[in-house]
Amino acid sequence: MDYRAYFTDALGRLHNERRYRVFADLERIAGRFPHATWHSPEGSKNVVIWCSNDYLGMGQHPKVIGAMVETSTRMGTGAGGTRNIAGNNHPLVELERELADLHGKEAALVFTSGYISNQTGISTLARLMPNCLILSDALNHNSMIEGVRQANCEKQIFRHNDMMHLEALLAAAESRRPKLIVFESLYSMDGDVAPVNTICDLADRYGAMTYVDEVHAVGMYGPRGGGIAERDGAMNRIDVIEGTLAKAFGCLGGYITGSTAVIDAVRSYAPGFIFTTALPPAVCAAATAAIRHLKTSQWERDRHQDRAARTKAVLAAAALPVMTSPTHIVPVFVGDPERCKAASDLLLAEHGIYIQPINYPTVPKGSERLRITPSPYHDDGLIDALAEALVDVWEKLGLPLKERALAAE
Repeated sequence: MDYRAYFTDALGRLHNERRYRVFADLERIAGRFPHATWHSPEGSKNVVIWCSNDYLGMGQHPKVIGAMVETSTRMGTGAGGTRNIAGNNHPLVELERELADLHGKEAALVFTSGYISNQTGISTLARLMPNCLILSDALNHNSMIEGVRQANCEKQIFRHNDMMHLEALLAAAESRRPKLIVFESLYSMDGDVAPVNTICDLADRYGAMTYVDEVHAVGMYGPRGGGIAERDGAMNRIDVIEGTLAKAFGCLGGYITGSTAVIDAVRSYAPGFIFTTALPPAVCAAATAAIRHLKTSQWERDRHQDRAARTKAVLAAAALPVMTSPTHIVPVFVGDPERCKAASDLLLAEHGIYIQPINYPTVPKGSERLRITPSPYHDDGLIDALAEALVDVWEKLGLPLKERALAAE
């Protein structure tokens, strides 16, 4: 039997659907972000990264790099195993204390990634509540969807940010039945924000537990970087706040925060935590340094918002189809998978601009786009060059400009 045929056929389907993905070989250079070196088959060249989730450039911050280097020199590179076997490395203990403080919670638990923290966190919480009903926003991230699936309990999907639909589902449920509402605070493909306090009002009214994913908001919103819930004065109303260390904090890992009982229960029952090697001490120390810095420094957040606003204004003035977003996410509508990939390729090859195409299944078919994420380090010259390059690519590919943008919005 030719087992390889199964896999070549599967890859062939991706090619036929124009969904096959190619990763650029990039080398980011500390101190020069958002500049990077692209190692292409034709040779190496300088490019500008416009789609990084290192939103604030903290991956190159001297405090963060210094903490990682010092800790790895002092403690070595690895964690030595799972925490059940190797124990807690001390920087990990300090990191969890810092995260609990960031979100005003009693405790925190760190995982190897934000994906795992959602997948195993949601499934474990729901399984520990007999006959739990999960109510999940229709646009939740795949990690949350997988967490809901693995819970093996009843789920109901409410229309995205539709509070009337959510309330109808809550009202129809038996009043004493455990209910878990899972949602994101900031949805990264469209850049829209959840009505956090309204969701909390409904949870209070119908006796539901709340779980919010803040991965695209921690570090960037709120006076100390606690996210949208902090900005909106709702942190104390959310039962479980989940976040990542890999985006605004510039490191690696995910986490959940909540009451001591909730966090200890997940720690004790979650397979995705119990059987996974812990984060290395150096990564924990670096993340802690980033969190501590952003708790007191407002410059990165203010500059980030300023850059995002200017990018939107310049692209819109160039008649490019910028989709409406109240946050730092700047989606530019394409609406076709082949031309979205072609636009990305032209930007990289001819203009030295790296923006990954966003195609199905990340977004629905027909809503393909370029997802642009300005950082505090994208200056006016880089923004103007981006607009000129996009206009050139749009003209070469025959993509519609402002009129199509109005339809997309």
